[in-house]
Amino acid sequence: MRDKYAEENISTEQPQARQKARLSSTHGDKERPGRSKTPSSEGTQAINGSALLSFSLPKEARLRTRAEFLRVYEQGRRIEGRFMTVFILPSKAGRHRVGITATKKAIGKAHDRNRAKRLLRECFRISSAELAEVKEPFDWVLNARRSIIYQKLDKPLAEFRVLVARVAK
Repeated sequence: MRDKYAEENISTEQPQARQKARLSSTHGDKERPGRSKTPSSEGTQAINGSALLSFSLPKEARLRTRAEFLRVYEQGRRIEGRFMTVFILPSKAGRHRVGITATKKAIGKAHDRNRAKRLLRECFRISSAELAEVKEPFDWVLNARRSIIYQKLDKPLAEFRVLVARVAK
């Protein structure tokens, strides 16, 4: 019975071989320009984006060694906040410098720690006008707290500015 079904319903003939399944490059998509023919970008990218989007801090504005962090922790003043704990110590470098930490114990996953550090770095960078009003330059160590990972930039930034105002007094 199976053999009859196969003979009646399944064709044993092979389909004809296709000629060329792909288009040759001379007949390709003519509406899409090649790499060398891409149109120049217009609109918002016409503004010098690199000058506006300088998100990094220069090396002179960062605490880089473990010894610098430890010095601020041991000799500095501690200020608690909702999103961060700030340690400050008068700077020997003659300018404000920042060090940022987000520990596995406090925050957990690496992507959450990275986000917390980005938020704190941006708070420090955007608050340069407020930091300029502080009479004496400080070394700042910003420790992220778990609550920062659930926030956008505005709330941690507002808190950082309040802490800077406290230090300025």
